[in-house]
Amino acid sequence: MDALWSPSADRIENSALRAYLNWLEELEGRPFPGHDALWAWSVSDLDRFWTSIVDYYRVGFTSPWTRVRTADPMPHTRWFPGGRLNWAQHALRTAADDAVALVCVREGGLPGRELTFGALRRSVGAVAGWLRRAGVRPGDRVGAYLPNTEHAVIACLAAAAVGAVWACCSTDFGADGTIGRLAQLEPTVLIAADGHHWNGKEIDRGDVVARLRENLPTLRHFVHVPYVFDRPHPGGAIPWDDLLARDAAPEFEQVEFSHPLWVLFTSGTTGLPKGLVHGHGGITLEGLKWSGLYCGLRAGERMFAYTSTGWALWNMQLGALTQGAGITLYEGAPNHPAGTIWEAAARTRADVMLLGAAVVTATAGTGVSPRRQHDLSRLRHVLVSGSALPPAGYHWVMEHVSPDVRIDSTSGGTDISGSFVGASEYDPVRVGRIGGRLAGVDCAAWNDSGEPVVDEVGDLVITQPMPSMPVSLWNDPGAVRYTETYFGTWPGTWRHGDWVTMHSDGSVSIHGRSDATLNRQGVRLGSGDFYDVLETMPEITETLVVGLDLPEDDYWLGLFVVPAPGHELDEALERKIVTTLRTRLSPRHVPDEIIEAPAVPHTLSGKRLEVPVKKLLSGKELEKAANLASIDDPDTLRWYARFAANRLKRST
Repeated sequence: MDALWSPSADRIENSALRAYLNWLEELEGRPFPGHDALWAWSVSDLDRFWTSIVDYYRVGFTSPWTRVRTADPMPHTRWFPGGRLNWAQHALRTAADDAVALVCVREGGLPGRELTFGALRRSVGAVAGWLRRAGVRPGDRVGAYLPNTEHAVIACLAAAAVGAVWACCSTDFGADGTIGRLAQLEPTVLIAADGHHWNGKEIDRGDVVARLRENLPTLRHFVHVPYVFDRPHPGGAIPWDDLLARDAAPEFEQVEFSHPLWVLFTSGTTGLPKGLVHGHGGITLEGLKWSGLYCGLRAGERMFAYTSTGWALWNMQLGALTQGAGITLYEGAPNHPAGTIWEAAARTRADVMLLGAAVVTATAGTGVSPRRQHDLSRLRHVLVSGSALPPAGYHWVMEHVSPDVRIDSTSGGTDISGSFVGASEYDPVRVGRIGGRLAGVDCAAWNDSGEPVVDEVGDLVITQPMPSMPVSLWNDPGAVRYTETYFGTWPGTWRHGDWVTMHSDGSVSIHGRSDATLNRQGVRLGSGDFYDVLETMPEITETLVVGLDLPEDDYWLGLFVVPAPGHELDEALERKIVTTLRTRLSPRHVPDEIIEAPAVPHTLSGKRLEVPVKKLLSGKELEKAANLASIDDPDTLRWYARFAANRLKRST
């Protein structure tokens, strides 16, 4: 496949990756001519690779580790046992006080406000001091309901400094989705904003915050962030400014390498969203590796990630701070007005951008050409995540952003707060392809027999542990759910749930989810969230939601509804469903099509057959989509097979 873009020799030679490889050559006494050699060595000697990251980036252990990792198989592997450190300390230790740490931009609010590293350190110290005075101790949970603003970054770093566990939901989540996540953690502190901006509107979330306070019985303190509206603080609230009132240098609790740092939530396909617990040490190492070797960030540079606090990209961007680089925080819609995030990237002097493929596609559809309107000469690297960038998106970036920008389609997940595959400075850009596997990630495509395959579609698997894999799932004694979720198919091997092709030239193609997880516009949606909301409606007996990846980065979200006796799926009920999903969950949860169905098929144990229905809608024959002997009512599934066949006829 021809390359759309190739790096110059000068660019490679002056890259942060090449600097590390030069250092590594001296350390190992052998050549590392490029990234392929690095990857091969990193997975053949995993312990030496991660030790090299510790040494190169001078990871500050305050008590010595006894070995690189335990001999336990995944998911029980523990890294650097005995070692103590603090992630927040590494995020704040590098840059000079007068260097810019955060540029805070809201929709319609360019050029934004700058916060230096010195000011960030003082704010983190102040909030951490308040948390300690409020009785927060290592292991306690601090919950948040915040947009992508400095408040979230400060509070996250402060919670980590104390050794508390951070968990944040974005303010575009409704009350039910947020309660379903945060209530599991039993937080003692809630930090919540009054709203956010979207498409020219001020979105009031005061009612959601009130419900959170009512439904989180373990709360001892509620901190109110008056971000959007000028109105009195709610009764019993502690104003955000009170947390900042007592200036202090941050004090960092030294915690064990696997001590919980934050909880990120899965989509909740089969019930309540699962809480993925990541550790201080694993996130420190993964953040240093990714931001340093793959984003190539150095002190004084800047990353602009278009994300919400509910997406793992938000957590990943914080790795930039460990390099002494700054972050642009953008709060609002990406194209109000059209192309506004590219203007923000130009005016905040971004060197690296990280955003969803859907944002690129949406901007291209507006007809704007950012490079003709703005100075994007500093931008050298655009990372695209969330879903595959369609071919037209590659050409649009080259033509309308910069002909000398490296487009880096990357894929990983909330699961590891990082990436499995992506590109390095050595990789050419090929339309529709991901550059390759990242160092320290021993991933492959396996067929149904558990055999590695090349140049054909297989299941994405990870065959050796990574430090940033979850240390546990929340409230999962004995790692039972953890094992079932990732290691149930092949014990000791992580099955990620993506269809993937590992090409013989080293590049990678991701084809979408191989399980029932919904992934719309790069954001995972939990089917359980739909069911929890809709099936409280008296007009509905049961529902089934299915998502399909379509050509050209399109997506179809279908909702099957079984009306309650005496009701039918008329226009009034459709409107009520749409309004309910939009207000109680988010606009992303509104389906493309709502279909009346006679029933929902289940396994004999009562689980909805989301995956078999998805297979039918993708064109599989009934006999290959499901075992009818394991279904409570085979005739119901036959109805879905007929619906799928008719839908496929209409689309061809």
